[in-house]
Amino acid sequence: MAGAVQKARWALLDAVEVLARIVWPAPLRGALGWAFLAPALILVGILVIGLGQMLETSLHELNLATYRLGDAYTLANYATALERPVTWRVLARTLGGAGIVTLVTLLLAFPYAYLLVRTGSAWARKFLLVALFLPFFIGQVVRAYGWLIILGREGLLNSALKTVGLPAQDFLFAYPTVLFGLVQYMLPFAVLLIIPALSAIGEEVELASESLGARWPSTFRHVVLPMAAPGLIGASVVVFTLTLTDFAMPEILGGGTQDFFASAIYDSFFQISNAGLGAALSILLTLIGSVIVAAVFMMAGTGTLGFRGGRR
Repeated sequence: MAGAVQKARWALLDAVEVLARIVWPAPLRGALGWAFLAPALILVGILVIGLGQMLETSLHELNLATYRLGDAYTLANYATALERPVTWRVLARTLGGAGIVTLVTLLLAFPYAYLLVRTGSAWARKFLLVALFLPFFIGQVVRAYGWLIILGREGLLNSALKTVGLPAQDFLFAYPTVLFGLVQYMLPFAVLLIIPALSAIGEEVELASESLGARWPSTFRHVVLPMAAPGLIGASVVVFTLTLTDFAMPEILGGGTQDFFASAIYDSFFQISNAGLGAALSILLTLIGSVIVAAVFMMAGTGTLGFRGGRR
């Protein structure tokens, strides 16, 4: 009976192979990889088209008489954006916040990822994985409003302070609160990008270092950190760029007083209905972010975001 079942399985596999040869002949098999890449390439193409449309829109100035964009091409929107002091204040706040969030997130994500990779307890690893992926099931806006409930004047944190006899504090609508919310949102992304780099470091490498007389701090500094650098670079770039363009956390937790650059873009499009100025601000933010990322790649390499072609 077992032999008959095995023969039936082999016959089924042979039939599938013949069908695959008919549907996907040998000359087309080399294009299989491109077929899998096609959806991603289409999405990238749509993004490039949208960015090109944004660039074209930024070159038309708003006509205040008709409240429509003029037909003539001009750099007036860029001049307006660069001449306004508020643009530079918001840009400085955004860049500074992105830098702080990136640094703090990496400092928190690295130990978390290291513990997840090195723990010998299956239950601890499962708990850390569940805690890591659980935030992805909750949208950013929902998380931001959750912090409103916790940090509000009558929120859970102030209620706890009143319980122990301490006065209530104004946690909301402050720059540190916005950064705190962003760190909490960005942490899972950083951990996910650091884990592969740490997994590639065999535990025997650390044991060998310690067997040669190095204490764990020295092993961590001179062995683990340099070998995990690709993951740190990838995580820093992703966290920085996501923070640079974030809208929900600064808008909700900042209450309109701690706007990031994305809020200025939103206001230009939907508050004052100046699509040309909003597009110009979008292009400027894209250029600034691209220059910073390119500088990081030139100085530190592409990390886990790099691509190595060819076969070994």
